[in-house]
Amino acid sequence: MLAIVCPGQGSQTPGFLTPWLELPAAAARLAALSEVAGIDLLAHGTTSDAETIKDTAVAQPLIVAAGLVSAHALFHCAGLPPVEDSPLRGLPLVLAGHSVGEITAAALSGALSEHDAMIFVRERANTMAGAAAATPTGMSAVVGGDRADVLAAIASAGLTAANMNSVGQTVAAGTLAQLQSLKDNPPAKARVIPLQVAGAFHTGHMAPAVTALQELRPSLNPGSPDPVLLSNFDGGPVTSGDGAVESLIAQVSRPVRWDLCMETMVSMGVTALIELSPAGTLTGLAKRAMPGVTCIAVKSPEDLESAKDLLVAALAGRKEGTE
Repeated sequence: MLAIVCPGQGSQTPGFLTPWLELPAAAARLAALSEVAGIDLLAHGTTSDAETIKDTAVAQPLIVAAGLVSAHALFHCAGLPPVEDSPLRGLPLVLAGHSVGEITAAALSGALSEHDAMIFVRERANTMAGAAAATPTGMSAVVGGDRADVLAAIASAGLTAANMNSVGQTVAAGTLAQLQSLKDNPPAKARVIPLQVAGAFHTGHMAPAVTALQELRPSLNPGSPDPVLLSNFDGGPVTSGDGAVESLIAQVSRPVRWDLCMETMVSMGVTALIELSPAGTLTGLAKRAMPGVTCIAVKSPEDLESAKDLLVAALAGRKEGTE
């Protein structure tokens, strides 16, 4: 079985979209997505500096747009229809996204249209940026150590374990003072690494953003996800379009359990994984937590051929299953 995964905030780097603009229709697609997002994604993906694209209001739409552009390119390479025609329906694969990447995955599953996905991420990004500005907060990765010790140290500092990415990597979030306390009193055999993010995402500090997204919800037109779409909440499948939207809204203020998403993929028999642009982070986690799984990070168009081979193999599996 194949998994297609979509990265989250922090995966973007200056100029990462530049090589994608050499592909036919990529610039036009980004321009169209820019209109919905209300920002210049072409500029931010090619010429904006690291500080500019670190801004939550920029980073989140940029990452979702990049995932959609690379997905279109991959599907075209594999001879499939475009994203809006739900080319993955009926395929023996699973979709998942880390944090904001779950919006990209929802669009690929048909749970959201591309247009609704960009509207959702625009509102999410702007309201999360506003919530982050209200109180000085941040996030730090805790790498290594015993998980029980790590979670105890995070709780002792008054922080939230906002991202549980793997057995050896947990991200703590809270006020800057709380994060400093954790750094001064790290768990045994663990390192505390401050992250370049502007707020305590996936915690109660993001409650205003949840309220705003709940108000947006009636204007969305969700569809049933197909193929399987995993939730960041518990790694389990989302069974309806309304359930997908509920998961995306609630995710803003509750922890991301990427470790459970990977466990679900393994239990489903995933043997190959494609990470869409801006790729690298999730394939790195998968190589450690999902041994034996073939991983392709689609960082640039040069990676499309290898990713296409995995997707074509999944297509062959569907055809064999229907004969």
